[in-house]
Amino acid sequence: MTTSRRMGFSLILSLSIALAMGYGVRAWAIEIGARSDNVDIADYAAAPTAEEVLEAQAAPAPEAEADLDPWEAWNEPMFRFNKKADEYVLKPVATYWDMALPDSFQRGLHNAIDNLSVVRRVVNNVLQWKMERAGRELARFTINSTIGYVGFLDVAKDYFGLQQADEDFGQTLAVWGAKSGPYLVLPLTITTPRDGTGRIIDGLMNPITWAWPGGATAGVLVVDGINERSLNLDRFERVEESVVDLYSAVRNAYFQRRAAAIRE
Repeated sequence: MTTSRRMGFSLILSLSIALAMGYGVRAWAIEIGARSDNVDIADYAAAPTAEEVLEAQAAPAPEAEADLDPWEAWNEPMFRFNKKADEYVLKPVATYWDMALPDSFQRGLHNAIDNLSVVRRVVNNVLQWKMERAGRELARFTINSTIGYVGFLDVAKDYFGLQQADEDFGQTLAVWGAKSGPYLVLPLTITTPRDGTGRIIDGLMNPITWAWPGGATAGVLVVDGINERSLNLDRFERVEESVVDLYSAVRNAYFQRRAAAIRE
């Protein structure tokens, strides 16, 4: 393998790892904080909301638990680690973030970063043959990137009634017939083999990776994760107090939400 090819392969691998970890921070922030009442979070990793976690504790999992979670011996300790990481690192940082920045700026930052996911949403809508939804995403991007101040304002939804048509490559693989595989908890994120593969492919479609490769990309995505956690500081406590088995409730809600997203 020539030097140039090795460098190209190393760059692609580094970007994939950075994106997976960066998006993982964002996914975990949404998972533990759930969805803000005032913000439409386009959940990249499709982590469950607070309401879905509460519902899932009383609802059966879509498959037999042994098939759903054969890696529980790994997953449950990692889930506890993620909770501690949030308690001692992510939540304190997000708390200071929330004190320093007004909610309006945080929502605008969320909108602007999410606006850059247009390539992922358009491509996956097309791959699933959802052409109206793909066209809607192009219209939303055009409107929000111009009169929406480069995406800080969601003018397309608020004034034109154009709702986001979110799709990811994990959903595309499901539409093509791929099975999800077992539940998997990794540092700061939850996923499955199918959704984890989709997350990496989606990440490579993010324009942030084209402008700021490597560490800068991960930095932008970590900031996004902190911002999402800041928008949802008060949500997780209510869920944790209300759920007897938080691990199982989050796992079941994850599968239920992914199944609902695939059916759209």
